[in-house]
Amino acid sequence: MTLGGEDAVARPRLGRAPTTTHAEISHAALRLFIERGFDQTTIDDIAREVGIGRRTLFRYFPSKNDLPWGDFDALLDRMRAHLASMPDDIAMMEQLRIAIVEFNRVPEPEWPYHRQRMDLLLHVPTLLAHSTLRYASWRQVVAEHVARRLELPERDLIPQTMAWTCLGVCLAAYEQWLDDGTTTLPDLLDEAFRLIDERIDTKVVQAHRGAQG
Repeated sequence: MTLGGEDAVARPRLGRAPTTTHAEISHAALRLFIERGFDQTTIDDIAREVGIGRRTLFRYFPSKNDLPWGDFDALLDRMRAHLASMPDDIAMMEQLRIAIVEFNRVPEPEWPYHRQRMDLLLHVPTLLAHSTLRYASWRQVVAEHVARRLELPERDLIPQTMAWTCLGVCLAAYEQWLDDGTTTLPDLLDEAFRLIDERIDTKVVQAHRGAQG
């Protein structure tokens, strides 16, 4: 056993302050994943890179699989609050389009990291199973909102179908964005949601009225 525990072993390099934010830790991890490969990069590698110990790193991220996601839970809370703040006279699909586009809008300095992040999450086999858990949390936010608007249980078919549909639209836009660097992700998402917006909103309302008899 070393004196001072594991945090004493992985000391920050001279002249460099320890990294203490989700974003900085996630950025450092992304750089290593791109340079070395996800499976070849260890938690110890990341902890050394940011100048903190394993225990400290795990206070920010429960596992290596969580690192590419950044502070995803905080982003979900923000999207949930954004949806809840919209007036009910805005059509439901329009609310979802606006909130989801904003959810995916990142500052320009973050664009390279976001592209690396989505490339990893969509294409690294090790991450795909974990991604389903994150997607489920995201879908829940959408289903909650649809259920509230239509006064239905969250597990009803309509909210769940809408949540899966929105996720599918996003995944299609992500893939297009990764293949084509000439269009921004928010623009692609906006275009994709507008393709289905009016038709889906009308059909959902009709289905809801039919279910109510």
